[in-house]
Amino acid sequence: MKVLHSSAELRAELSRYQRPALVATMGNLHEGHLALVQQAKALGDVNVATIFVNRLQFLPHEDFSTYPRTLESDCAKLHSAGCDLVFAPSEQELYPTAQTYKIHPPAELADILEGHFRPGFFVGVCTVVLKLFNIVQPRVALFGKKDYQQQLILRHMIAQMALPIELVTGDTRRADDGLALSSRNSYLSATQRRQAVELSQELKRMVEALRNADYRFNELEAQAMQSLLGHGWQPDYMTVRRRDNLQSPQPGDDLVVLGAARLGNTRLIDNFEV
Repeated sequence: MKVLHSSAELRAELSRYQRPALVATMGNLHEGHLALVQQAKALGDVNVATIFVNRLQFLPHEDFSTYPRTLESDCAKLHSAGCDLVFAPSEQELYPTAQTYKIHPPAELADILEGHFRPGFFVGVCTVVLKLFNIVQPRVALFGKKDYQQQLILRHMIAQMALPIELVTGDTRRADDGLALSSRNSYLSATQRRQAVELSQELKRMVEALRNADYRFNELEAQAMQSLLGHGWQPDYMTVRRRDNLQSPQPGDDLVVLGAARLGNTRLIDNFEV
């Protein structure tokens, strides 16, 4: 495995390959990331993991400065997972000048849910991902379903920009108690970690009701929000949406339930397709 820090080095290394497979990360890796790397091995002739904490997708009050930078341990994990190339650029390398050209995804998809509570988040995500696409020129890009809205927006971006890239999703990896793996789980105290599974449990209750043809969407959402509030959470949303565009559903639609809530100072997200 090679660790590269400049775009020129990476492009030179990739020049001999025809079908790179990309896994883009912000580091502080867990088994979910590594599963994507392992999945990538069967989809390309070289797999590339990028590690870059992207300033553009953090709001001023968020955790950009404190987000864990764990390059050495991340590289050890990637090596064990069979990664071929790691691209770990500095901020100066990826943004040598102020990034004034940005990708603005459509408001109806990007300004709801995560985009409502984190304004500009998907502008930052799409801008850095398109830049990484341009550097790596992958034929396959892998993203996890835990970030459901993100992978949907990126899939639409690929289609609208006519990029020759196949987007492949990996299933959410979970701890034994059902908590979705996340780099931010490390922020939780021991007590909070035990409680954190309540988010997935509430979403599962919504899924079970929907599978039993209970389509009182507003009531299901309100009950889940109230349950989390009663257990000390600060929920942003617990909602039922259409899978294809995250708009309000009708009975018979392909559905996904999504939730985001803060436990103490840690904001967690999760989802389940119905």
